[in-house]
Amino acid sequence: MLQTEIDSWESQRHALEETKILFQLAQEENDEKTALEVEQSLIQIEQRISSLELQQMLREKEDENGAIVVIHSGAGGTESQDWASMLLRMYLRWAEKNSYSTEIADILTGEEAGIKSATFTVNGKYAYGFLKAEVGVHRLVRISPFDFNRRRHTSFASVFVYPDVEDDISIKIKEDELRIDTYRASGAGGQHVNKTDSAVRITHIPTGLVVQCQNERSQHKNKAMALKILKARLYELQQKEKNQKLEEMHANKKEIAWGSQIRSYIMQPYRMVKDHRTDIDVGDVDSVMDGDLNQFIQAYLLSRGAKSKPS
Repeated sequence: MLQTEIDSWESQRHALEETKILFQLAQEENDEKTALEVEQSLIQIEQRISSLELQQMLREKEDENGAIVVIHSGAGGTESQDWASMLLRMYLRWAEKNSYSTEIADILTGEEAGIKSATFTVNGKYAYGFLKAEVGVHRLVRISPFDFNRRRHTSFASVFVYPDVEDDISIKIKEDELRIDTYRASGAGGQHVNKTDSAVRITHIPTGLVVQCQNERSQHKNKAMALKILKARLYELQQKEKNQKLEEMHANKKEIAWGSQIRSYIMQPYRMVKDHRTDIDVGDVDSVMDGDLNQFIQAYLLSRGAKSKPS
């Protein structure tokens, strides 16, 4: 493993040396085509070095795992529920752009629009390592489409991320410690509304943890997904008991409260997305809402790595 990392860095060092020689030749021959080749080579080397640097920040045991993401709308009714649905789309688009597969486990829709909460999995290497940077409160400022007086509203939604530990960690769940309830899945209506009690809610009696899943047609599949989510949450609880510094695995969860947002998405009176932890700001709000989050994630992870290094 260590040798692989050394080889990767050595490869980029050699590539940089070769590019330097090529640049000198381009200067001597006044060769614009070769100069352009040098420019493209430097861009690629920079991207590869940035990727290697970022991997150094993902060294926690769970970082390579898939992720389980939970979104909750904040106070504010329809406006916050619409914001929660916008965040859900944003993360699904991020996963798609970064070649991760996703599966929605549960969605609780709002009465008028949006969602009250959503739980989904992101499957692929380092999904948790990257998405743990998104844990916290997200704040939206915009002219509300639900306000006839066109007033500016501020909405909040919280994001929690758990490592998918199903294949890695042995968590024993006793059947007699579970209360399993089935119910009819809710939906938007029409021919696709489930007419059987396929949705599953599982309560872990010793801890009081409650998880539910209703997205699958099969009660068996919903139960399996709910148990998977429960296992992830029990693992997080186990880690908390072993180490009171929960932030080491699940940054900012204790501090999540309205007014402690990690990022603001401003759509009026100006347009900007600002991360309050790293001071990174982006003017292209539409691209961010379409899943372009890597600049925020990378800046946060690198800043965490810098803070953890000995002085």
